[in-house]
Amino acid sequence: MERTLVILKPDCVARRLVGQVVERFEGKGLQIAGMKLMKIRMPLARKMYAEHKGKEFYRPLLRFMTRGPVVVMALQGKDAVAVVRQVLGPTFGPDAPAGTVRGDFGMSKRYNLVHGSDSVKSARRELALFFKPGELVKSAPPDFDWVYDTAGGELV
Repeated sequence: MERTLVILKPDCVARRLVGQVVERFEGKGLQIAGMKLMKIRMPLARKMYAEHKGKEFYRPLLRFMTRGPVVVMALQGKDAVAVVRQVLGPTFGPDAPAGTVRGDFGMSKRYNLVHGSDSVKSARRELALFFKPGELVKSAPPDFDWVYDTAGGELV
């Protein structure tokens, strides 16, 4: 089972969209393996977005991500990274189709509501920044067989 990091950014929290966004992931069949409300401090923000250092949007991104509370989640499921990115839609709200989180709730090209890891490798690195070993649930959800059609004993 794959894991990924999702951050409901300060704009998502401030707009009181947390419940609606979480509902989309759960409705799709992803399991919450860990979740916390927190304020990201500047040192952590720098680590998180180190790959963007030197880019035009780096400093505004750091200011934005440290501006207010966020909800960080570890989600798990089959192909979790790709599924989360599909649920979120393209990066910018105006470009995202209806039915995606950003398409339904986003209008800004700067404030895009939610971060989702872009690869399994990134997910591992990012999850380690926000969750300590032992903080994540390891068991399969009780509805696993229904979500993934494992009646034959294998993932379909």
